[in-house]
Amino acid sequence: MALQSFACSEVYLLPLNGDGSPNVPGGYIYLPPPSDGYILRFVIEGASSVCRKGSLWVNIPTKEETFKRDRFREFKLHPDFNRNLEISVPIYGAGAFAFYITYSPLPEFSFAAVDSPVPSRTLTYYIDVCPSISLKNSTLPLDAISIISVLSKFVGRYPIDWSGHLQDISQRGYNMIHFAPLMHRGDSNSPYSIYDQLSFDPICFPNGEKDVEDLITRMERDFGLLGLTDVVWNHTANNSKWLEEHPEVGYNILNAPWLESALELDNSILLYSKNLTSLGMPTIIQNQDDLSKIMEGLKKHAIGTIKLWEYYVVHVAASTDATIKAWTRGDISFPKAGFDPLGDNGVRDWTLKEKASFLISNGLQDAGYLRERYDRNIDPKVGAGLLTAIFGRYDKETGYDKKLKARAHFAEILDELNLDFYKEYDSDCAAIVEQVSGRVKYTRLEKNGPNLGEINLKNPLVESYFTRLPLNSTTNKHDPKCLALVNNGWIWNANAMIDHAGSGSRAYLRREVISWGDCVKLNYGRSPSDNPYLWDYMAKYTRLMAKHFVGFRIDNCHSTPLPVAEFLLDEARTIRPNLLVCAELFTGSEETDYVFVKRLGISSLIREAMTAWSTGELSRLVHIHGGRPIGSFEIDERTGMDPSSGSDATKVLGHKEVIRNIKPSPVHALFMDCTHDNETPTQKRIARDTLPNAALVSMCACATGSVIGHDEIYPRLVDLVGETRKYAPPALTGFTGIGQIKKLLNRIHTLMGNDGYDETHIHHEGEYITVHRVHPRTRKGYFLIAHTAFPGNRSENEKLQPVHLAGTKARLLGSWTLEVDDTEAAIKAASGDKTYLKGLPSKILDIEGIIIDIFDQDTKISLPERFPSGSIALFETFIPGVDGSDSLDVFSTSGAKEAFKMVDLIDLNFILYRCDAEERDSSAGKDGVYDVPNHGKLVYAGLQGWWSVLRDIIRENNLGHPLCQHLREGQWALEFIVSRMDRIHRQAGYERLEDPARWLQQRFEAIKGVPSFLLPRYFALVMRTAYNAAWDRGIQLLGPTVQNGQGFLQSLAMVSIQQTGLVNSASLYPTKDVPCLAAGLPHFAVDWARCWGRDVFISLRGLHLATGRYAEAKNHILAFGSVLKHGMIPNLLSSGKLPRYNSRDSVWFFLQAIQEYTTIVPSGLDILKEKVERRFLPYDDTWFSFDDHRAYSKTSSLEDVIQEVLQRHATGISFREYNAGPNLDMQMKPEGFQIDIKVDWATGIIFGGSQYNCGTWQDKMGESQRAGNQGIPGTPRDGAAVEIIGLVYSTLRWVTELNKKGSYKYPGVRLADQNVSFQEWASKIESNFERCFYIPINSSDDKNHDVNPKTVNRRGIYKDLYRSGKEYEDYQLRPNFPIAMAVAPQIFNPDHALQALSIADSILRGPSGMATLDPSDLNYRPNYNNSEDSDDFMTSKGRNYHSGPEWLWPTGFFLRALLKFDLIRRKTKEERTETIQQIALRMKGCKEALIKNPWGGLTELTNKDGAFCSDSSPTQAWSAGCLIDVFHDALELSLS
Repeated sequence: MALQSFACSEVYLLPLNGDGSPNVPGGYIYLPPPSDGYILRFVIEGASSVCRKGSLWVNIPTKEETFKRDRFREFKLHPDFNRNLEISVPIYGAGAFAFYITYSPLPEFSFAAVDSPVPSRTLTYYIDVCPSISLKNSTLPLDAISIISVLSKFVGRYPIDWSGHLQDISQRGYNMIHFAPLMHRGDSNSPYSIYDQLSFDPICFPNGEKDVEDLITRMERDFGLLGLTDVVWNHTANNSKWLEEHPEVGYNILNAPWLESALELDNSILLYSKNLTSLGMPTIIQNQDDLSKIMEGLKKHAIGTIKLWEYYVVHVAASTDATIKAWTRGDISFPKAGFDPLGDNGVRDWTLKEKASFLISNGLQDAGYLRERYDRNIDPKVGAGLLTAIFGRYDKETGYDKKLKARAHFAEILDELNLDFYKEYDSDCAAIVEQVSGRVKYTRLEKNGPNLGEINLKNPLVESYFTRLPLNSTTNKHDPKCLALVNNGWIWNANAMIDHAGSGSRAYLRREVISWGDCVKLNYGRSPSDNPYLWDYMAKYTRLMAKHFVGFRIDNCHSTPLPVAEFLLDEARTIRPNLLVCAELFTGSEETDYVFVKRLGISSLIREAMTAWSTGELSRLVHIHGGRPIGSFEIDERTGMDPSSGSDATKVLGHKEVIRNIKPSPVHALFMDCTHDNETPTQKRIARDTLPNAALVSMCACATGSVIGHDEIYPRLVDLVGETRKYAPPALTGFTGIGQIKKLLNRIHTLMGNDGYDETHIHHEGEYITVHRVHPRTRKGYFLIAHTAFPGNRSENEKLQPVHLAGTKARLLGSWTLEVDDTEAAIKAASGDKTYLKGLPSKILDIEGIIIDIFDQDTKISLPERFPSGSIALFETFIPGVDGSDSLDVFSTSGAKEAFKMVDLIDLNFILYRCDAEERDSSAGKDGVYDVPNHGKLVYAGLQGWWSVLRDIIRENNLGHPLCQHLREGQWALEFIVSRMDRIHRQAGYERLEDPARWLQQRFEAIKGVPSFLLPRYFALVMRTAYNAAWDRGIQLLGPTVQNGQGFLQSLAMVSIQQTGLVNSASLYPTKDVPCLAAGLPHFAVDWARCWGRDVFISLRGLHLATGRYAEAKNHILAFGSVLKHGMIPNLLSSGKLPRYNSRDSVWFFLQAIQEYTTIVPSGLDILKEKVERRFLPYDDTWFSFDDHRAYSKTSSLEDVIQEVLQRHATGISFREYNAGPNLDMQMKPEGFQIDIKVDWATGIIFGGSQYNCGTWQDKMGESQRAGNQGIPGTPRDGAAVEIIGLVYSTLRWVTELNKKGSYKYPGVRLADQNVSFQEWASKIESNFERCFYIPINSSDDKNHDVNPKTVNRRGIYKDLYRSGKEYEDYQLRPNFPIAMAVAPQIFNPDHALQALSIADSILRGPSGMATLDPSDLNYRPNYNNSEDSDDFMTSKGRNYHSGPEWLWPTGFFLRALLKFDLIRRKTKEERTETIQQIALRMKGCKEALIKNPWGGLTELTNKDGAFCSDSSPTQAWSAGCLIDVFHDALELSLS
């Protein structure tokens, strides 16, 4: 995407997964307030399948626009295989925004044409942007809010009764008031039963809106208080006048006919309640017997009398009549598939149950709803069809008797069918009785219930579920069915996403709702068009609230339909864009909570400390809302430092961007010590717990709050509905209860929230809780000790063990205990006051005797003997030596780019990597990788070894990881890193490491002085900075293609640095140290096992050429050219000392690499003239040691070396390996040491090998004496191996073209009787390849190919071998033919090739690797275990290494071949894009594997279906290199 210029310099990265979903931990995207605006940058891989005809749609408005939820802007996604797409969207305001992607799904890959899938779209994802709240022109962060709930009806008349309360609230340190609804109340006098949503309470606010406006202005201006109000969207007062005019706003049996049975039952229960006396039932319930008697009467007189079962069952007579009528008319419907697999005649033998089941499945109408009596019916046509299957078609002449039989039989079927419906009815009736019984027991028997007393007209048996509107001139205009409206309520553990008055619920029938009789539930429907008046009316109400209040508390948010809440909040935000939204949300599911939070942009969910039933539970709640642990890791790079390290700060279009990651975020809380809905500490705990409860809440890193009555120590929960007293005027009472301490607690809470104190440590010990909250950089903090007061405390004299604050000093701010008179007399006196709501008598006492001992930098706090429950101690803390700024953070993360700017790629191999074997090799066995106690050894001694562990620790903020504990225990890790770097930079050739060594030493020296609990954090800061600087330097040195590539390509390219380095025991030459490429780590790290000819040249194009490491590529080519012997290069180089020549394919990969070098490297053809000193004599098979005088005595040009390879193969190669026998290979049989290679000049095809050796990459030799497979190759692959033939052809074609251009002096090869030009040789292969290797899809084409039909296992593929020692091995499907396709596409029929690739795609391709054998093959054994020593000939000692396990490097060649051949059939840009995306889709498993792999690479192989293989080398050079080849090909093709 083209870079865009924005004024914003702050950028939040939003990476998207390949399916368009956000790649953010937890999936919750929560962004801070955009005070000056910032950029949200979407990042998605350009080859992701959702980019196919893709568009990103966002409804984030521009700076000039207002937000509209359904107005989305389109950003086209232009596919790009090599880069990530970035879309920058400025955000200027708060809200709940959404995005999604539309795209054309990628079709299933197929050789044949397939229909294009229909356009699709992702799910909608949400972005919540926090509002910016200001108080007196200063920003008030959410975590700094201290709120108090006020019920206006208890304050009194405005303004005369309000000023004293506002001043008192302000003086106690609160900065926001939460108002229960201030609107005109209904008959019940509950604030939440609103009579008129558009008018304020006339008693409190006689001047209406004018008074409220004045109140809010004065609150902020005079008292520093903001206002937040409840909004009630779910119901209205049952006496609201507008209900009479618009009964459609509620649920009635006209617009909700499924409620008819519930209404009828409700009427019947009310009638039963009224008639209890006349029925001989008790009206005062004194015991369980009375209740049981009434419940038995309920069954008979309330439920039984209304024949409720008629709502459930099919009317047998009516449905039978209708069906017989349809049958006699021939109006019949049969199921499409017939009645029975055995034929329709089988229906006659069905049981009644089977016939009834058929009707339920095929003919039942209105099965789910209970709308009216006998609403369930059988479709007469379906019933007639069943009768026809049983009795045949109706015949008038003989039909009378048949008709009678059919009628009787169909009635029997319906009786059977109704049995299940009667069971359904019985179940619902049982629920009705259970629910009514439970409700009556609570309201009239239980001690904690309301004890309603006698059952009468005012207090019936149970609350009515319906409000009956009065009959008057207004309501008489409506259908009578409209006039009974369902009341709102709540249900225990209900699914918040279900409308319990909706058609899918029977909650009102089953009496599961705890009903609020004073509130009518509002019926919005799905959209404004369903109920225009209601949506418009409630929008006016919501806008009115937004006009005056800074925020909302959504009452019963969980019962509010999401579309309704979205609509109304959108309306509110048009008035107040920075609207604070809090909600009570009782969904019972964190996942469901997130749905509401994300879609509505909820700022905080209300949580309450008083729900805790014990000290332990209270500690858990404080821990949840307390903030991050102390010493937490920084998710982002520190800003303002190096403009490097993975994009912390970059320059775009002339201005500096600060890049931030989106941090994992829990749902924010408004944590209340107590709410107006729940009981007080006096009721639920012990009254003196008021003080520690309030103190613990105030220490939390979130918005906090209280309710009038908690600080004052009210003895009882205030009855919102029935209470008529007022709050006691502050002038009368002063600072009662804990008011004076609450002032300090609120002040500290606000200070910590404003300044960003977001790290907390919570400790629970017995009935004590300690909380330490600190600033993450200045390390200033506050420390609280709280002794809770829960009932049943084990011992009032329990003492907290002395508290140790490591590296921290503390100053006592104060310690206090709360004494409360909570005797029955005191409670009675406070509760019995006729005028005012008052708290219990109490006093705050200072506690003396707290001892603070200082030991060096540590502090010990000891409590006095008397520190009773209900006490707290509060301290201010700081760390000596920390200057109160973030200078240590700045120093720890600055200067790395400069320090690492001169290192080269070999330096970086040491800095970043070095496995244990490499490290020990370079230190004479003295040093290895670091071993972390209780974790184990790191994979590398270098920075990658540390970062692979730290990466996950930081992401998960896992301070409990063994590495963190190890760092807290001592500084050994720091010393290891510094001493390692110090040692190496003093060695010759590593002088450039002095600056990085000094940088690390200085940073570690600086952080050594921090307290041990902070060392993991600062260690991670330093290591991440160093790692990113080294990584960025590596990317810089690997060339522009890598620099500009996507992250996956860059990670693959870094494997080049990982695998190429200096080791003492291995080099490219016997007498000089040269960096060499390892085959893989750690298995192939040092000595003879490090450098393999085959592995080097399969990897070279990707790891060296595509990364711009031309010098290293040249060194490896010349070095292996120098050891040419027998016309072959060695597979095992052994530094040129003891090279082993046992691989037939290595030399062809060598020649392919030279070819790639000449085409990729500028002036690459010059290498052909380079002089090569020969380890052995040219065209001479004589063996001699590396220190023999003949060694390196002759030189050849590389051109001559190439020619020697071709000439020796042309005339045939036959030799026995030097030093053949057990000293060379203890597993091989004597015959296996014989190497024979020849050309069949009829076809030009090269043959070689035997059944006793394995000369290609699939080279596992049997080793098990027990299983009898020792010396028997698992995959001999003798004859002509398909990939070798492709490589030979590629080389011949290349030298032919070079010869024509005069760049290669040899025209061909000499045979004994003739000369053969390279072009002739290549033509022979080209003209014979398809005939020899292709297995036709149709056997009729076998005559045109060299095929034995009896041996064919699978058609439409290419043979793996031609004329091998075992014929069936020729016909095996293996992943080798794509290698030939990638290098020699010219010898393949494009249609055949694509079809074969399609088969391999479905049969061989695993999540990341290619199965090495067809699963249908009898030899397929997909799980490799090299240590297995069993009797199994196939698998013992890992003989099945290449007989099923899924190898990763062939994946690269497979994808290259697929790319080449699929593009042949693609004509348009769109079609070619599809090919690229098919390739990208098939890299998904490799991408995921690379991300998870601590070795920073791709494994050698996996077991079946990508399962982990413990014997696989965890990072293999060719696994990464061959995938880089795919990117290289894709880039070449895009350029062409």
